[in-house]
Amino acid sequence: MPAEITWWGHATCTLRDSGVRVLTDPLFTRRLAHLRRRRGAPPPPDAWRAQVALVSHLHADHLHLPSLARLDPGTVLLVPHGTGRAVPALARLARSRELDVREMAPGERVRIADLTVRAVTALHDGRRLPVGPQRSPALGFVVEGEQRTYFAGDTGLFETMAEEVGPVDLALLPVGGWGPFLGEGHLNAARAAEVLRTLGPSCAVPVHYGTFWPVGLDAVRPYEFHAPGDEFARLAARSAPEVDVRLLGHGESTRFGDAG
Repeated sequence: MPAEITWWGHATCTLRDSGVRVLTDPLFTRRLAHLRRRRGAPPPPDAWRAQVALVSHLHADHLHLPSLARLDPGTVLLVPHGTGRAVPALARLARSRELDVREMAPGERVRIADLTVRAVTALHDGRRLPVGPQRSPALGFVVEGEQRTYFAGDTGLFETMAEEVGPVDLALLPVGGWGPFLGEGHLNAARAAEVLRTLGPSCAVPVHYGTFWPVGLDAVRPYEFHAPGDEFARLAARSAPEVDVRLLGHGESTRFGDAG
């Protein structure tokens, strides 16, 4: 059976597979500190609904407490191991909202209804910034149901990526960022295209670009805001032509895994 993915902007997606709704890195705001949403409306209330929410790491644009507060009671929230110690406010939020928070390390699996969610390594500094100690790994996730979906979170290329992730039908890959320069532990369009050659998914959707940008920096390297998705598609066509790359606008959906 096919599955469906909706991109809401930044790293926030809704995956529908095997009758289960999965949210990735929920971020439902127009403004976050020095960042403002420059493209696409914030996800509507229907997007807040999910049985499972994945948090890849502790940066505030991925673990955003006000957004997590909008999740329905009973939502299973999968977070990196050590999150409870690093972000004590999450435990208070979980109690007040009745969220089922479960910490994971790379290699661990959680079964939820007809899905299995497996945590995998991500090459990224996932600490709670600006002053948080390194207590918690950044993660990617592989969601296995009728289809297999890899949500990379934030990551750079690493040697064991293909071995850890395994074969997948859809790869959700970050191709940009929220500022004019990407630091270590990130994929840009070119490196994300290399990931396609490494993993060989059937389908890929670029995320984590073209949504948030720092206030006052509109004229600084605007290419890095607008172009990463198109650049990824262009480079992927050259390096991994067998992969079906789909560029989604904010709030747009696509089905994948259709027979034939």
